Amino acid sequence: MGLTNAIQTGFTGIETNQIAIDTIGNNVANVNTTGFKSSRALFETLLFHTIEGGTRPDQNQGGTNPVQVGYGAGLATTQRSFAQGTFQQTGVPSDLAVDGNGFFIVNASPDVQVYTRDGAFQLNTENVLVTASGGFVQGFAASDDGTIDTGNLTNLNIPLGELSSAQATTQTRLVGNLNAASAQATNGSNSISGPLFDAAGSPATAATQLTDLRDAEGNQLFDAGHEVTIRDIQKGGIDLPEEQFTVGTSVNTYGDLANFLQSSLGINTSETAIGAPGVFIGDEESGNAGALIINSNAGDVNGLSFNAASIRNNTNGRAPFAFDTTVAIGEGVTTTASIFDSLGTPIDLRIRMVPVSQGDQGTQWEYTVETADDGATNQILSSGELNFDQSGEFVSATGTNITVDLEGSGAAPVVFDLDLSGLTGLTNIAGRSTLAIASQDGNSEGILVAYEVDREGIINGTFSNGEQRVFGQVALATFTNPMGLVARSENVFTVGVNSGEPVVVAPTEAAAGAIASGTLEISNVDLSRELIGLLTASNGFSAASRTISTADEMLQELLLLVR
Repeated sequence: MGLTNAIQTGFTGIETNQIAIDTIGNNVANVNTTGFKSSRALFETLLFHTIEGGTRPDQNQGGTNPVQVGYGAGLATTQRSFAQGTFQQTGVPSDLAVDGNGFFIVNASPDVQVYTRDGAFQLNTENVLVTASGGFVQGFAASDDGTIDTGNLTNLNIPLGELSSAQATTQTRLVGNLNAASAQATNGSNSISGPLFDAAGSPATAATQLTDLRDAEGNQLFDAGHEVTIRDIQKGGIDLPEEQFTVGTSVNTYGDLANFLQSSLGINTSETAIGAPGVFIGDEESGNAGALIINSNAGDVNGLSFNAASIRNNTNGRAPFAFDTTVAIGEGVTTTASIFDSLGTPIDLRIRMVPVSQGDQGTQWEYTVETADDGATNQILSSGELNFDQSGEFVSATGTNITVDLEGSGAAPVVFDLDLSGLTGLTNIAGRSTLAIASQDGNSEGILVAYEVDREGIINGTFSNGEQRVFGQVALATFTNPMGLVARSENVFTVGVNSGEPVVVAPTEAAAGAIASGTLEISNVDLSRELIGLLTASNGFSAASRTISTADEMLQELLLLVR
C-alpha cells in the first residue's frame, strides 16, 4: 500500500512540474509578443494521511507531534501578471501603448467585444483603425467642430488623403504686450511737394485736370493715356506694394490723384484719427498753393517716406513730385496676419497700433487694419480704440467686427471678429511692444496628410493647408479584477465571471492610464526568471520520475520475496 502511494505521489509531482514547464514554455514563446502578460503556475498540497494525531504534554511525557504522510501536489491556480511592460518606440502613429491599467476595446465581430494591451494597430483600406487580426478598435466619435461624444463607442475613422473644403475666417485672435511706457503718437509724417500750376499759370487746385498740370517751368507733366506708377514708398519702414493708374480713366484731376494716393497709402481719415491725416492740394491759406501735401497718421509705424521717383510717369519718364518730409512722432507696433475668404484664398492684413493717451484710467491705443490685396476698394478695413486699465489688463476695444470685400474675387465678403482680449498694456523694461496673431479659424482647401494620438487618446489630424481637426478619441476599459479575465488567442481577453464588468472611460481617467503614440508595450516576460523556473521544474520532473522508478523497483523486489 505504501509503495503504490509513493508511485501515485510521484505521478502528481510529474503532473505539477509538467504544468509548470507548460506555463514557462508559453511565457518564453511569447517573449516577443506585443502586450503579452506572463503567467505563473501556483501549486498546493493534496490530502494528507494522518497516522497519529499527536498528544498533549503531561506530567509523564512531553507530548508528540502529528504523524502525517502527504499524497503529493496539485495545481492551485495560474496567476497572470499585469505588470507594466517596457515601452518600445516605433514612430508609427497607429502604434499605441497604455501607460496604466486600461485595456484597448476591440470589436472582434458584431456581437463579440474583446480587450487587449496589444496596440499594434493599422488603418485598413477604408481608413478605419483595426488590429492586426482585423478587429475594429473602439473609441468616441468627434463632431465637425471637434466635440467628442463620450456616450457611445464606435469605430475610429482617420481619413488620410481626404480633401477638406475651404473655410472663411470668422475669428482672428491677437496676443502680445503694448508697452505702457511708449512715447505717445502725436503727429504723423508731413510730406510737401513743390508747387504745380495749371495751363494758365495759376496754382493748381483739386479741380485741375492732370493733362493741364504744369511744373514751375511750364512743362506739361501728364497727357491722356499716360501710365503712372506709385512705388518705392515705405510706411513705418515697410515697403508698400506698387500701384498704377492711367491718366484719363479713373484718375482725371489733381484731386483724383490725391484721393488715389490716400487710398493706396492706407491713410485713416476717420473722425478719431489724430491730427489732419490725408492727401491734400495746398492752397493760399496753407501757404503751399498748388503743392501735393501728404500727412500720414500719427506714430512712427504710420510714417511715410518717399524718394524723387516715388510718383513716376512711365510714358514720358518724368517724376514731377519731389517731397520735403518731416518724420512722424510717437512709437507703435505692427504685425501681419492672413485670413481666408470663402474660396480659401488668403488675404494679407497689416495691423498697426500706436499709443494715444496715458492717464489715471490707464492707457489707450489706436489701431488700423489694412490690406493691400487686389480688389480692395480701400486699404483701411477698420480702425478703432483699445483700452487698458491701470493694471495693464484689457478693458475694451472698438471696431473689431471687420468686413473684407474684394471686388472681382468671386468670394463672399469675409466678416470676422478681431479678438484683442489677449493683449496686455504693461510696461516693458526693454521698451518694446510685441504683437502677433495667435490663431484664426479659416483655411484653404487641403488634404489630410498626417495624424497623431495625444496622451488623452484624442486623434488630431493635420491637413496640407495647416488646418488641424479632431477625428475622435481612443477609449479604454478597466476592470475591478483584471486577473479574472479569460485569455483568448490573438492576444485578447474576454470578460470572466470573476473579472467584473468593463468600465469604459477616456484615457487618463479612473486610473486607466495615458496613451503613448508611436510606441508599443513589449511583453513583460522576465526571461532570466523563466529560465531559472524551467531549471527548477525540470529537476522536479526528473526527481518525481526517480521516485516512481524507485518505488516500482522496491515493489518488484517485494513480489519476488513472495515467490
